[in-house]
Amino acid sequence: MKIHNFSAGPAILPQVVLEEAAKAVENYENVGLSILEMSHRSKEIVAVMDEAQSLVKQLLNLGDDYSVLFLTGGASSQFFMVAMNLLNEGEKACYLDTGVWSTKAIKEVSNFGTVEVLASSKEDNFNYIPKDWTTPADAKYLHITSNNTIYGTQYQNFPTTESILVADMSSDIFSREFDASQFGLIYAGAQKNLGPAGTTLVIVRNDILGTVNRAIPTMLDYRTHIKKASAFNTPPVYPIYVCLLTLRWLQGQGGLKAVEAMNKKKAALLYDEIDRNPFFKGTAAVEDRSLMNVTFAADSPAHEAAFLAYCTANGVSGIKGHRSVGGFRASIYNAMPMESIEFLVNLMQNFKPE
Repeated sequence: MKIHNFSAGPAILPQVVLEEAAKAVENYENVGLSILEMSHRSKEIVAVMDEAQSLVKQLLNLGDDYSVLFLTGGASSQFFMVAMNLLNEGEKACYLDTGVWSTKAIKEVSNFGTVEVLASSKEDNFNYIPKDWTTPADAKYLHITSNNTIYGTQYQNFPTTESILVADMSSDIFSREFDASQFGLIYAGAQKNLGPAGTTLVIVRNDILGTVNRAIPTMLDYRTHIKKASAFNTPPVYPIYVCLLTLRWLQGQGGLKAVEAMNKKKAALLYDEIDRNPFFKGTAAVEDRSLMNVTFAADSPAHEAAFLAYCTANGVSGIKGHRSVGGFRASIYNAMPMESIEFLVNLMQNFKPE
């Protein structure tokens, strides 16, 4: 039985990426070594790093005023690294609170400066993106979480600000076209839409660094990793290689414009069924619905349990909603084929609870 993987992360990867990654474990590019045992200083692995960084810039249309890093520690480490590298004591950072991960990021800022939460949707269980707010003139940077995996909300348009714009794009990086040059810094855990767990992508505009007066530990200073091309210490070579394969795949699909068009078709098919089917209801505000994480609920607890069992019996995996909110969550990242969306929709249409 084919398994349709709707997991929020670690998430589905393109089949061709899995196949190429498997070959590299046994014998990378016919050099007679597994990629798992090759030196990160070897010319082959340096080439992997260089190409991955180059493809990120190509896909996002960024120039040499930006640096691309592959780090460790997950997006959670970026919650404090951003503040540590950008914010002086006494300076203000502004945050929009749209879910669990933005809340965690907000918690870290007070160790390095002042934090102001401009708006939050917490009172409505984060089911929408706040829109009625302004950025203070004295804000050093404005931080957003572009897509909220647990609650199924996503920024449809990014805010305009005179401050440095920072985004956690862990779950929707490379899913759509946008002007990346409006951001001073973007970070993303790879394991949702780019590659396997083990590396974190950071894209930073060089001119925003070096402006703080605190001593930054060497490993936590972005400039350390820029100078050494993400190889100051041994980087997570294999996860970065799989990210490279995914970046090649994205480029081969026609870039972000083509990927976005397909993502919209997939999401529309699923949302249309949710809105049509009397046994289900969407949980995110319609105008803020995510293209990556489709959240919905059953019309009763009994039907929720029955549909979950029905999905499991038919090879649908990872559909259960986050434990904090319940219901269902279909994560339909770039690599999710249309046939899996169609399969899930067909199950919803054929669901006949007793």
